[in-house]
Amino acid sequence: MRWPVMTLSRIAAVLLAGAALGLARPAAAGPQQAYRLVRSVALGAPDSWDYALYDPPSHRVFVAHGNRLTVVDAITGRIVGDVGPIPGGPHGTAFDPKAGVGITDDGRYGQAVIFSLKTLHVLARLKVQRGADAVTFDPVSGHAFVIDGDTGTVAVIDPARRRVVTFIHIGGDLEYAVPGDNGQLYVNGVTHHEIFRINTTTNRIDAAWPMPTCRAPHGLAIDTATHRLFASCENQRLVVVNADNGSVVATLPIGRGTDADRFDPRRRLIFSSNGLDGTLSVIREVNADRFVPVATVRTAVSGRTMALDPESGRVFVVAARTTPQALMAFYAAWRAGKRPRGSPFTPNSLHLLFFDPAR
Repeated sequence: MRWPVMTLSRIAAVLLAGAALGLARPAAAGPQQAYRLVRSVALGAPDSWDYALYDPPSHRVFVAHGNRLTVVDAITGRIVGDVGPIPGGPHGTAFDPKAGVGITDDGRYGQAVIFSLKTLHVLARLKVQRGADAVTFDPVSGHAFVIDGDTGTVAVIDPARRRVVTFIHIGGDLEYAVPGDNGQLYVNGVTHHEIFRINTTTNRIDAAWPMPTCRAPHGLAIDTATHRLFASCENQRLVVVNADNGSVVATLPIGRGTDADRFDPRRRLIFSSNGLDGTLSVIREVNADRFVPVATVRTAVSGRTMALDPESGRVFVVAARTTPQALMAFYAAWRAGKRPRGSPFTPNSLHLLFFDPAR
């Protein structure tokens, strides 16, 4: 999601607690020990960020941060470099492994930014819509899709040819999107609490499915084996949707302030990162129709976006230090339509937190 001013729009907070860097604390005994903090990497100023994404071939995490993508070695924690500058600020990231490029966005100036995965150099800037936000890549069509939540528009990009293919107008506020393995793209519709399905060959909407138990869906993930979509919602619910017919399969509790979720196909786990509570909700997929909450992992308040390494099971959460008073005041002002004063975060406190499955 895009940030108002220099900060996140869907977080409010509590003091980041715990360990030596003060950004997380060991979880309590019992099921909370399902994941443990193993590393905290300082990303530094500015204290603004959005989505994070893991790239399996390079073992790197790309964090939309300030006016750049900060690239972190997912094994050692070393900062590899940056993609940018991106003056208007990046939000989403996607990869086209065949073309050897990544795609991000410049939200303020309405650009899709294509860069080399090898050198991290920017290769092209394509005009899309101002307010560009989430980005995803569909391997079936070979196209990237840039979601503009404000205008309800999806820009279709051909990364290999570095050109804009078309624009798809959906309408309403939009959030995250994920591709299936079937030439379909699924997009969260915030305004009417629904999921849109787009045929990536025709670039047309062919279905719109309501989610009555979800208010304002933000995160979206998919299990392509069982054809299940996982939408994390503002009303502390994760809604499981059948990706073939749109029926709601299950509704489960999660923490407050979600803005991202991920699915681990090896361990059959769904994660929701919850910025208000500073937690990671963990849900197990028993089968296509049965889902069970298994853990609530303490992360750090403000940690509402995340990435996942499906091979090792390592989870990455982005967070900065704040106080309950500062963040709640900022959030209240933003919700009231006022311009918040300053940033609620401690300067230079942004970190990428590494969590591993407990052995």
